[in-house]
Amino acid sequence: MAKVFGVLCFFHLVVGTLSLATNVTVPVVIWHGMGDSCCNPLSMGNIKKMVEKKIPGVYVRSLMIGNSVVEDTENGFLMGGDEQVQQVCDKLASDEKLKNGYHAMGFSQGGQFLRAVAQRCPNPPMKNLISFGGQHQGVYGFPRCPGEASILCDYMRKLLNLGAYTSYVQKHLVQAQYWHDPLNEAEYRNVSLFLADVNQEKKVNPDYKTNLMKLQNFVMVKFSKDTMVDPRDSEWFGFYKPGQAKEVYKLQESPLYTEDRLGLKEMDAAGKLHFLTAEGNHLQFSQDFFNEQIMPFLN
Repeated sequence: MAKVFGVLCFFHLVVGTLSLATNVTVPVVIWHGMGDSCCNPLSMGNIKKMVEKKIPGVYVRSLMIGNSVVEDTENGFLMGGDEQVQQVCDKLASDEKLKNGYHAMGFSQGGQFLRAVAQRCPNPPMKNLISFGGQHQGVYGFPRCPGEASILCDYMRKLLNLGAYTSYVQKHLVQAQYWHDPLNEAEYRNVSLFLADVNQEKKVNPDYKTNLMKLQNFVMVKFSKDTMVDPRDSEWFGFYKPGQAKEVYKLQESPLYTEDRLGLKEMDAAGKLHFLTAEGNHLQFSQDFFNEQIMPFLN
């Protein structure tokens, strides 16, 4: 009888262990955008709660860049992209809860920064990457003031452009590191400290392609009425055609895609790229949109 009881106990232990193994949730990492912080209850705090409500027991880490919420907000403007990405890589690598992999959601500039994490730091493994309004081909316009909308907007854009590629501004202003001037592509490629590197427009790093292709899914959300990102097509890897700032090319028409410098062409063919549209301004989306379009990639 004792022998039978022992076998039954062992059986239940094995079944219980397998059940736990098959029901473990995948952690979620989120990275905020410019002017925001990890813990704003109206933005990242709300996103964190939304995910936790939909996936009971899930571990959600909202990234803080620095040692406080104030530092986190300031660093979104003043800490270089490379330094931010390396800091995040170190944080993720030391987080025991992420060792088996995680899903990532990046908001605005957090989108292209998390893509850089995927390309540079494959351990722990990023499974799905969801970019909300990320500027993957950079920007050429003042926030909430698209260059083609008015003479004043265009003037401010040109002023920023005059200083964006100076050594001091590149090193001390994050947004300058993804400022992309289509009227002077050569200077952009030569001077850009962050974006030109992660988009393989300088020295090609084969690891960037290999690592990005490890993603199971790369989801890009574009906001149809975005007034923050110019051009908004950058959220889907589109951008202005060289030499002007009106006509836009799509990802599939870009050298990045045709030369497949990041593996996006192969990923597209494999069904790993997903192009979603949210009907709103920058980072404005409904609960229904999140539940129906985003949650399937987190479950």
